[in-house]
Amino acid sequence: MITINLPLIGEEEIQAVVKVMRSGYLTSGLGAGPEVTKFESQFAKFASAKHAIAVNTGTAALHAAVAAAGVKAGDEVILPSFTFVATAEAVVLAGGKPVFTDIDAETYNLSPRQVEKSITEKTKVILPVDLYGLSADMAPIREIADKHGLKVVEDAAQAHGLNYRGKPAGSFADAACWSLYASKNMTTGEGGVVTTNDDQTADTVRMVRTHGEKAKYASEMLGCNYRMSEIQAAIGSVQLERLPSFLEKRTQNAQQLTEILSKSAKLCLPAEPKDGKHNWYLYTVRLHRGSEAQRNKLLKELHQKGIGAEAYYVNPVHQMPYYVNNFGAAKLPETEKAANQVFSLPIHPGVSAEQVEFIGNTVLQLLSEI
Repeated sequence: MITINLPLIGEEEIQAVVKVMRSGYLTSGLGAGPEVTKFESQFAKFASAKHAIAVNTGTAALHAAVAAAGVKAGDEVILPSFTFVATAEAVVLAGGKPVFTDIDAETYNLSPRQVEKSITEKTKVILPVDLYGLSADMAPIREIADKHGLKVVEDAAQAHGLNYRGKPAGSFADAACWSLYASKNMTTGEGGVVTTNDDQTADTVRMVRTHGEKAKYASEMLGCNYRMSEIQAAIGSVQLERLPSFLEKRTQNAQQLTEILSKSAKLCLPAEPKDGKHNWYLYTVRLHRGSEAQRNKLLKELHQKGIGAEAYYVNPVHQMPYYVNNFGAAKLPETEKAANQVFSLPIHPGVSAEQVEFIGNTVLQLLSEI
């Protein structure tokens, strides 16, 4: 099976882990051991940010950043429903109310026009997602936020290596939240990072990370145990160095697959607007005018041929039972249409050119039968 994503772990990562284990220094009570501190410095430079705060998951990064933005009971946060559930979880964990808002039909990211319509006197934060590795349209979102006195927390979980108007993810946000899960463009196994240029936001995220403490046994606010281990950070430092080569191979694979699939009029291929450069975390196509049943049948047939195609996200968050029961029903036509038609194909760095050709030609063959 050609998997949809695959972590590339080599001897250098293994030796970095062994070095930490032999040192006996596996973690820090305040979350800032030598490997974590080193990784944070490297990641801040990578993201062109003043601060990078490493945590144990991308979900932790989201929760800490939303909390640092001051979200509390009664506050509303505008976000897409077409995302992994962690985006909404972070809002609820902080005590806020998620206000699900529709997406742009071409990029699958939060629509600035719909954001403007969703703002109320209770709105506190706008939470766009860089879906599939393409930046949300952050400039107009930033303008809307400034106009209404709102914070912007960017879900950059899938954003490693993209740029928007020549800048990395997070450049137009008050804070950006990155995931280092095993499927991402770089990984620490599990892990996350919050990047920000704001000193107060960084201080608050650090306190949330470690039980609300600035000093041990002296909690100043409600916090959690969101510390990144020294082992995770050691892996992250190596992966960050390897990221450019990962991105180059993803881009090559995406370009090759686009060349093949452009022969079919039955697919909408991934968008790359002039303001944004894709990092090709997921190569996501859309079955033009296709039904959910047709898409699902196509996925089943691809799996049977050894191609691990997947559909992200078949169940938009606003339709999940917990969110319907607690926050009411919403109607998001572009989100619901995309959820029924999109599917993603493997292009990670472990996929060879020969495999890309096989994937593309197999998709074309199956499309001809629809």
